[in-house]
Amino acid sequence: MKRVCIYPKDVSILTGKSLRHAQKLLQTIKDAMKKRRDQYVTIDEFAEYTGIDIELVQKTCK
Repeated sequence: MKRVCIYPKDVSILTGKSLRHAQKLLQTIKDAMKKRRDQYVTIDEFAEYTGIDIELVQKTCK
């Protein structure tokens, strides 16, 4: 089964930014999508928000 959620470590690898910056980016995405702090960001939501190709994100988040 494929993973659905994206984590700060994945975002850090994809963007080349620090782990803290990745955490802030995920929080920004949650705020934009009106999610609570305890909810997860999906790979699809991340790809849509950042404009990064979904296939590239899925390949990185194995």
